Amino acid sequence: MNLVSCVALIAGIWAIVNGVLHDYFVLRSEHGKVYNRDLLRLLMDGHILITCGVIQAVASNKLQNHEPWAYYITGIATLSLLAYCAMIWPFLKSVATIAINTALLGILAYTFFQA
Repeated sequence: MNLVSCVALIAGIWAIVNGVLHDYFVLRSEHGKVYNRDLLRLLMDGHILITCGVIQAVASNKLQNHEPWAYYITGIATLSLLAYCAMIWPFLKSVATIAINTALLGILAYTFFQA
C-alpha cells in the first residue's frame, strides 16, 4: 500500500469507529429512550461519520492505482468531515479527526498532482 491509500484507510476506519461509538452511546443515553427530533439529529451525526468513513476506506484500495474518481470521492468525503468538525467545534473539539483528515487532504492533493 502506498501512503495515500494507507492514510485514507486509517481516516476511514477512524471515522467509522467513532460514528458507531457515537450512535451506540447516544442510544444508551437518555436521548435514546424517546424517538424525537433530538435523537434523530444525534444519530445523523454518527451516520455522517460512518458514511464518510466507509467512502474513504473503500476508495483507499483504488487510490493505490491512482484512479481519478477515487481521489475525487475521497476528497469530497474528507472535506465533508472537515466541514462537519468545523460545525461542531463549539460543542466538541475533534482535534484528532481534524488532524487526520487535514493530513489526508494534503496527501491526496500532493499525490493527485504528482501522478
